[in-house]
Amino acid sequence: MAQIHLEVVTPTGPVVSDDVDLVTAPGVGGEFGVLANHAPFLSTIKTGTLSFKKDKNTKYLMVSGGFSEVSNNKITFLVESAEFGHEIDVDRALRARERAEKRLAQAQSQSEKINRARAEAALKRALARLRTAELAKQ
Repeated sequence: MAQIHLEVVTPTGPVVSDDVDLVTAPGVGGEFGVLANHAPFLSTIKTGTLSFKKDKNTKYLMVSGGFSEVSNNKITFLVESAEFGHEIDVDRALRARERAEKRLAQAQSQSEKINRARAEAALKRALARLRTAELAKQ
């Protein structure tokens, strides 16, 4: 089977650089999949789970915000952060979810837009971490 080269890069450096069979990512317009020899393509990435398959093995990565580009049989993701599902601290993610939910409740009662936006982003990251960790266990 033909493969496509996958690069996942964060501000702290590369996270993945490998030839893979299939990449599935959380685009702002919806989840999308990319195989070898895909047409050129650009997308904004939202917080969620990026998965990639190689030799019948699937790996899961929690990514938060960024961009992707498909060109010349290569897909590159420039994201704010990326964590492998099997490396996620589930207890920490659960605590982060609880804190974000409390902040959202407080922001609603106080009508603080900045705190609300930060709490919503934190909640999305926590939920994405929990989902990615769960997928990695399967």
